[in-house]
Amino acid sequence: MFEKYLQEIGLSDKEASVYLTLLSVESASVLDLSKKAGIKRPTTYTTLESLAKKGLVSEVTIGKKTHYHAELPEKLETFINRKMINLEESKKVLKDIIPQLKSISRESGEKAIVKYFEGKEGIISATDEFLKVTPDSAEPMYFLYSKDLLEDVFSKEELNSMRKSRLDRNIKSKTLYTYEKGDLASDETAERVKIDSKKYPLTCDITVYKDIVRIGILGKRLSGIFIKNQDVAETFRSLFKFAFDNRKK
Repeated sequence: MFEKYLQEIGLSDKEASVYLTLLSVESASVLDLSKKAGIKRPTTYTTLESLAKKGLVSEVTIGKKTHYHAELPEKLETFINRKMINLEESKKVLKDIIPQLKSISRESGEKAIVKYFEGKEGIISATDEFLKVTPDSAEPMYFLYSKDLLEDVFSKEELNSMRKSRLDRNIKSKTLYTYEKGDLASDETAERVKIDSKKYPLTCDITVYKDIVRIGILGKRLSGIFIKNQDVAETFRSLFKFAFDNRKK
């Protein structure tokens, strides 16, 4: 129990074992500590050095021999507070570093992140993953889907929940859709264009936003695909823009 907690706050498994072993005795030599903790002697030395840097272990001289003593458990609070301060400082620096890291990524070629999800729950999982992206109200979200298939797969409540997630983030949309039961009117939140389902049948639900493409496969084998890659997203977005631009001509 204690060992697991110590690992959760940042100690390695060997550091946790050595610290707890030292707590159980007044002090110990490296040889005794190695035997009690069940760790090889050279590893015990390096572990003690690491714990000393964390302020959790100190040296004591008994006779002519060097022994080690565990600091009081209250020192763990100091250790955690110091970690929190360092994390806060790192977080501040990260804001400046992220744009630089992104520029390096683009120059070297962005590696695509692709995740595959099985079944209806998989499509929902891919959607949840997609909705984690930071919103940008100036950029629309592009949709392509068969409204008929969506209604076959998802309940009205599930569809409304997905739509609400977008609207709550103030993201407008541009949609290409097929629907045998009627037309979907455009409004202030979305521009919707109906296409001929016989001429252009759709069996996938595709969403494009920023550098992410989410695909819900609505055929016989339901599944979801999540792709994070600027080049892929930009290519899909260009196809959407082409479709909308040519509709107006």
